[in-house]
Amino acid sequence: MIECMTVGDMIPTNAFFYIDDATQHGFLIDAGADGDYLAAHAETKGWTIERLLLTHCHFDHIGGAEEFSLRAGAPIYAAEDSPRYYSDPNWNLSLWGGGAIRLTDVTTFADREIITLAANPEMSLEVRYTPGHTTDSCIFYSARDGVAFVGDTIFCASVGRTDFPGGDERTLWDSIVREVFSLPPETVLYSGHTEETTVGAEMERYRA
Repeated sequence: MIECMTVGDMIPTNAFFYIDDATQHGFLIDAGADGDYLAAHAETKGWTIERLLLTHCHFDHIGGAEEFSLRAGAPIYAAEDSPRYYSDPNWNLSLWGGGAIRLTDVTTFADREIITLAANPEMSLEVRYTPGHTTDSCIFYSARDGVAFVGDTIFCASVGRTDFPGGDERTLWDSIVREVFSLPPETVLYSGHTEETTVGAEMERYRA
């Protein structure tokens, strides 16, 4: 089961609960700006969130991460290049957002690492690094469910900005072609700021 919750007033951001129906355990992908709200929702639903997975470490995706982690007991995970972002308000843009954000307890995962749900090892996500929007951007892909959580790498009818620290347009497009457009065309893409789309729809849009 996938449930999207949009949080944050300045920049509304999608946070995704990816839940195993059989065990009611799962993951949270990105935490937006309100970790307490997301944790309270998980408690109401009776979900156990095993890990908080970050698609990248801009402030609008990590602002609620520590709140959620502390309340839900879910460790935070991000890409190997994430420390430069989560530890530096200039890189994560939180100074622009109104207040400095620094995370201190983050575990990193490698490109192509498989993140498995402890309560049901048949449920897992493959990490695919997609630098370009940021150097620490990644997506999480489930072949079983035919979905990918793509953060700000690609949206419905647009792609991530590249004018922030670490951004690069050529690198972003290389990542999209290599890591997103290589997925089956029916794969549903869940992004950080728009409605869902599919790989096939975006390939047709950009004539990849």
